[in-house]
Amino acid sequence: MAPMDLRDVDSLVEATPDSRNRVVDFLRALAILVVAFGHWTAAAVVVRDGTLVSNQILNIASWTHPLTWVIQVMPVFFLVGGYANALSWRSAQRRGEGYAAWLRSRLRRLGTPVIPLLLVWLAIASIAYAAGVPGGTLRTASQVALVPTWFLAAYVMVVALAPPALKLWERLGWWAVAGLLALGGLVDLASIRSGSDLAGFPNYVIVFGAVHMIGFAWLDGRLPGIRNRLSLAAIGAVGTVLLVWLGPYPVSMVGLDNATLNNSFPTRVTMGFLGLLQGGLLLALEPTFQRWLQRPKPWRFTILVNARIMTLYLWHLTAMVAVIGISLALKGFGLHSEPLSGAWWATRPVWWAVLAVVTVGFIAIFGRFENPAKDLRPSPPTWLSIVACVAMCAGLAVMAMFGIVDKGGVNWWWPLVPIAGLTLTGMIPWGRTRTASSSSPDAGRDG
Repeated sequence: MAPMDLRDVDSLVEATPDSRNRVVDFLRALAILVVAFGHWTAAAVVVRDGTLVSNQILNIASWTHPLTWVIQVMPVFFLVGGYANALSWRSAQRRGEGYAAWLRSRLRRLGTPVIPLLLVWLAIASIAYAAGVPGGTLRTASQVALVPTWFLAAYVMVVALAPPALKLWERLGWWAVAGLLALGGLVDLASIRSGSDLAGFPNYVIVFGAVHMIGFAWLDGRLPGIRNRLSLAAIGAVGTVLLVWLGPYPVSMVGLDNATLNNSFPTRVTMGFLGLLQGGLLLALEPTFQRWLQRPKPWRFTILVNARIMTLYLWHLTAMVAVIGISLALKGFGLHSEPLSGAWWATRPVWWAVLAVVTVGFIAIFGRFENPAKDLRPSPPTWLSIVACVAMCAGLAVMAMFGIVDKGGVNWWWPLVPIAGLTLTGMIPWGRTRTASSSSPDAGRDG
């Protein structure tokens, strides 16, 4: 796996076929940048009397809550994923490739970049804990850094279910989307009435699966014209507003600390209607985006971001934790401004720039893992691919919820669960195979 050369990006720009829907790649790149800058901006950290006080601006400024209807872009990933996964699966079927081989390919694309992140944090936690760093500090740091793995676990599950979901879509069309949203509402009802977040966890697949199907509709031309797309947005807007206004759901689409009910943990049906709203509006702009992306510079930037999108997503919060740690070692340098004060806002561009530079450094080191070698092995047994998928998702979910450290010390086996699930099942082979060509516009991308 070789590091990416900017000349590779130029070759991808030149090799882009006319048939490619560039908006799919652009929306994916746009969403990941919103996620990174949103996380960096939401962090309300300040050093008072030599002590780090951490918070997020959503907890201390209620006026920011409506803004989350824009910056909560997880539904956009599932919209784009629906388009890309349906396209990928249909292409695999035309090649005569079965489900097990297709899923193995998806797991390798999505899982390979996670392994170095887990190993690095396992090493950090083990060394720091042995050196006397409090377990509570390490637990908080690892939880923050590994937040991206929670969404990835949900996404992988939806990807694994994409082929049967596509069949359901082809048979029922929009009734399938409506049915999933209705089922998501019933899951919410059971979860909220029982006070059990665990009972709401199926909605990570059900609700986001409904948004994923909108990507199927996009690919199949079942959302023609701006009027239909704006109608979809209107349905999403009315549904989201009514659920927040008449129901128990909060305004914020991003989880709040100590809130009795969150829209994103677990995923609630509100996220599904938000997906209709966001998807309808973005797709209404598709013709404008398409024209703009015919220009070399916007398309080149889109390809550049997509080529290292997993690394950017996985490491942007580790970059923030690293910068905060360095600041603490320097007696809180740069972190003395009170959150939301004039000085705090004035220093945000510097904050973003520093975090971007550190993130780019991580991308330079770990980005090569986004180009796994082409797998020429025979198709694995279906059950083995499913076991790998379950192990990966379960391990990542635990990592995101609890971090690596608890009161008893470093739980070194937690990060090893997804790693073992991917390697011991052979999804990620130990040996060398032929490297995927970088001349393809799709090289290095998930889908």
